[in-house]
Amino acid sequence: MKEIEVIRIKEDVQLNDPVFIVGLPGVGHVGKLVAEHLVEELDAEKILEIYSHHFPPQVLVDENSETHLVKNEMYVCRTEKHDILALIGDHQSSSTEGHYKLCALYLDIAQEYGVERIYTLGGFPTGQLTFSDEVLGAVNNTVLTEELKEYGVIFKENEPGGGIVGASGLLLGLSKLRNIDAACLMGLTSGYLVDPKSAQALLKVISKIFDIDIDVGPLEERAKEMEKIVARLKEVEQQQQGSMHDTNTAKDDDLRYIG
Repeated sequence: MKEIEVIRIKEDVQLNDPVFIVGLPGVGHVGKLVAEHLVEELDAEKILEIYSHHFPPQVLVDENSETHLVKNEMYVCRTEKHDILALIGDHQSSSTEGHYKLCALYLDIAQEYGVERIYTLGGFPTGQLTFSDEVLGAVNNTVLTEELKEYGVIFKENEPGGGIVGASGLLLGLSKLRNIDAACLMGLTSGYLVDPKSAQALLKVISKIFDIDIDVGPLEERAKEMEKIVARLKEVEQQQQGSMHDTNTAKDDDLRYIG
């Protein structure tokens, strides 16, 4: 197998004013959930598959116990405002070199189809098991800022403080070198769990940008299940804090007794 192999499933694809959306696995799988939901709800057509030895060395096993080599895929979603070239997949690169090579390939393909705007989707970790429907933005061209604010995207000075790691960030930097406008849209998430609720908030912004009506029912069902898990985690956390408080109180009592 080649270092990176592209399997073309459909040739001669013509796109109308295309926009590139990237939703690969990442923090809370927020971007992945949104992009996959768009692909499903908009009856997208798969146009190619990408295989690479920069992906983790594994296969995935389906419900029939059949194995499949990990891959990323590109789909075309047709909308009245723009055609969407959507990148979804099983993994990001497992190496720094692979990130650069794969992102360069993604941009080569995007330019081949005439893309002039890119949205990378991801999650912004808060470290808190509390929900916020904020969507944080970062851009490679400040011209985009005011436009995205109109759709509800929030911009905070020097945030994310540690930068944006992986394809979601790297594509912004590399696309700027190619004079392609790009933005990263991040749903706030704890960073501990798959977060369909944060994905819902991000999907609402995407729906406004593309002026489309997307059924969020499947994400809502997953969000309800996740809320139950989060509630249980919070309960355990409170019990642990109470236990620590009791232990510290006992220690203080012991110290006073000794004193």
